[in-house]
Amino acid sequence: MIFEWLDWIPIAGYFGLLLWLTFTRTSDRKNETSFLLSGRTLTVPAFVATLVSTWYGGILGVGEYTYQFGISQWLLFGFPFYIFAAIYAWFLAPAIRKHKALSIPEALEHAYGEKARNAGAAGIFILVSPAPYILMTGLILQSVFGGENWFLFAAIIALFSAFYVSWGGFGAVVRTDILQIILMYGGFIILIYASWQLAGSPIEVIRNLPETHLDITGGHSSFYIMVWFFIALWTFVDPGFHQRVSAAKSPKIAQKGIFVSIIFWFFFDILSLTAGLYAFHLLGSGLENPVLAYPELANKVLPAGLLGLFYIALIAVIMSTLDSYLFISGQTLGRDFLKPVFKLKDSILITRISIFIAAGFGLLLLAIFPSVIELWYVLGSLIIPAMLIPVLGIYIRFFRLPYGWVFPSMIFSFSISLLWVIMGVLTSETLYSYAWMGVEPFYPGLLISILFFGSSKVLWAKK
Repeated sequence: MIFEWLDWIPIAGYFGLLLWLTFTRTSDRKNETSFLLSGRTLTVPAFVATLVSTWYGGILGVGEYTYQFGISQWLLFGFPFYIFAAIYAWFLAPAIRKHKALSIPEALEHAYGEKARNAGAAGIFILVSPAPYILMTGLILQSVFGGENWFLFAAIIALFSAFYVSWGGFGAVVRTDILQIILMYGGFIILIYASWQLAGSPIEVIRNLPETHLDITGGHSSFYIMVWFFIALWTFVDPGFHQRVSAAKSPKIAQKGIFVSIIFWFFFDILSLTAGLYAFHLLGSGLENPVLAYPELANKVLPAGLLGLFYIALIAVIMSTLDSYLFISGQTLGRDFLKPVFKLKDSILITRISIFIAAGFGLLLLAIFPSVIELWYVLGSLIIPAMLIPVLGIYIRFFRLPYGWVFPSMIFSFSISLLWVIMGVLTSETLYSYAWMGVEPFYPGLLISILFFGSSKVLWAKK
């Protein structure tokens, strides 16, 4: 892929706008609430822009999956998330917005104590690692600038993001997300239009796809599909959701914002699915690196100028999540863990320093799991089972565990899932297979958490 001079204009303009939007306001840094939650003043348009764009940071992973498995992308990565997002909006969003806690670890401390806060902070720090998004941005920049060392580009973008996020706080994240949501929808509409002109309508393309790409299950087992449905429970413990709901101007705005976001997600899922099917149709089945399905399709169908614009659209989608997760990681490590443990005073300073630490940790993870899908799968399987019931218990009394039960429940649940991952890797003949004895690691971790929950109900009922 060779860029012409027209393609460099949107690239330079995009990064220039990111810096301008970051430094354009200083009020977002005057106190902790302003820095972490933009003063809790988000309106519906800003709420939707930042929630929708942040949710799609794994766009190259979506392209990778769609190219390989077709329409089952929507079943695994779309439908279950709509359901759980709607449940979140209906049952959790009002309670979260009314709660005084600024983060999930802080809310865990209010409900269950200091040990629960520390365990929750550690879990969330891992769960929202920016590693997958650093990887994807590094791969795209490698495609743009050439060379073989994608890790160098990943490191550069991680430091760039850490710089502007640590300076501007959550307000900078929201302002840049407004720009990024415009780019993400516009870029994919342009890509599909150009593919349509070259290869015919989506209906014609579907008629020529192999049966495997039209199988709603993607050829996967029901147990594998169920794991992804369970991973969609990520919504309930996702600190990005929690942060945006907490930052909304009112509980009603938070609730309405999520329902509107579901509509936007559905529309973009159709765009990303259609683009992935065009990629398979036009590029064939021999693509060396499927994670680059969307960029390779753009190289084939887009003219100069529009090609650079689409690459920026891809980068914008990913960076909307990268900067958000970097910020949350830094806040979780700094404000929610290091500050109370070491009795530090300046929340903003320790959060800023921790953002750079989170960037370094994300780069370290890339050396272990160099696949977007694998990172999502492993991190979700380890953390969600341990966090789900305790977090629900903060806001829904039925799920509330006794004060001293939460910490051991989280530790044992995480440990059994981790053991399952290790044993799955050691005993499997297939690369990146984590099932041990035919069971995916998510299930035993969730079972341990449910056993703690059920035992606490039985024992406390007898008292």
